[in-house]
Amino acid sequence: MRFELHCHSTCSDGTDAPESVAARAAERKVDIFALTDHDTTSGFASAVPASASRCIRGTELTCAYEGRTVHVLIYDKGGDWSAVETLLAAISQARRDRLQLMADRLKARGVTIDVAPLLATNRSVGRPDLARAMVAAGAVKTPRDAFTRHLYDGGPVDVPHRTADIAAALEAGRQAGAAMSLAHPHHYDHQNGAPLAPVLVRKHRDLGLTGLEAFYGIYDTAARRRWTTLADELGLVCTAGSDWHGRERAGAQMNATSNVELGVDLPDKRGEALLRWLS
Repeated sequence: MRFELHCHSTCSDGTDAPESVAARAAERKVDIFALTDHDTTSGFASAVPASASRCIRGTELTCAYEGRTVHVLIYDKGGDWSAVETLLAAISQARRDRLQLMADRLKARGVTIDVAPLLATNRSVGRPDLARAMVAAGAVKTPRDAFTRHLYDGGPVDVPHRTADIAAALEAGRQAGAAMSLAHPHHYDHQNGAPLAPVLVRKHRDLGLTGLEAFYGIYDTAARRRWTTLADELGLVCTAGSDWHGRERAGAQMNATSNVELGVDLPDKRGEALLRWLS
């Protein structure tokens, strides 16, 4: 079966509208689809009519663990989703507060950007939005330039995320009866020089973190083997997603082109286990 359980739209940092992402997934013959914009599910209603597959409500939650940022994919299994939406509303407000603080810091550096239109939307806003606004205002030539000169991690304009503690996020997911997976585990290899993903899943498995994104878009055979081995060792389900952001990625690099496509094919037994986990 072909799964797409990790992708983004213009509701967060993707380049395509939710319905366009869902339609593209249908063209790619995806069987199970979830739009997982950062810290929001606002694109779900638009994605459902355009999806030719089973469409699951989901989100990629930005969480904190011992001062580090980690991402947890949360999927609706039909329970009471209100606990998740309450958490998302708090995170959304924190994102807006962060964007305003960054705009204030830019102004102190002689760059005035009107962020009111961004704050008025129901999108999950962040630094890429501010970078594009800087280009539109003529303050920089490219989004990459905005990051290089002003918005880079730890830079003069960057403001740390105020995110939910991972345990609190998992508790909200458990209250909703959701399925939860650690996203792109390789991202945490650089933390303190030792792989963090095994620590995260071991520590939080009993709190509901029962999935591991072992079939991630850019993973080759060796990378998949590494993470499927860990998942099997800990009794976790292997989840699958491309982390697709559109034809041109809208992340910190801003002008990099995505080298993955929507949809990840899973072997039969892996796919069957994933379906049971999502049901």
